[in-house]
Amino acid sequence: MNKADFAQALAEKLNVSKREGEDFLNAFVDVVTATLKSGGEVVLTGFGAFSVKARAARTGVNPQNPTQKIQIPAVNVPKFKAGKALKDSLK
Repeated sequence: MNKADFAQALAEKLNVSKREGEDFLNAFVDVVTATLKSGGEVVLTGFGAFSVKARAARTGVNPQNPTQKIQIPAVNVPKFKAGKALKDSLK
């Protein structure tokens, strides 16, 4: 399911127009993104938690020249941990 399909399903579930479904989805994405950028965490009980994890700098290997070592900088990456209700519903 892509973003357009998800927005359509959301609109049908809420009995609103497709445009309003897209607006709801975009608002959700914006709120989650802003919260994660500020260092916060978004917890949706039963569904899961969105958070940010710091990945440390490390030395890697250049795939085009395996004898050359490259330095990979530290970055922050998004993380999602599924909640118990979501895990149980998939069993």
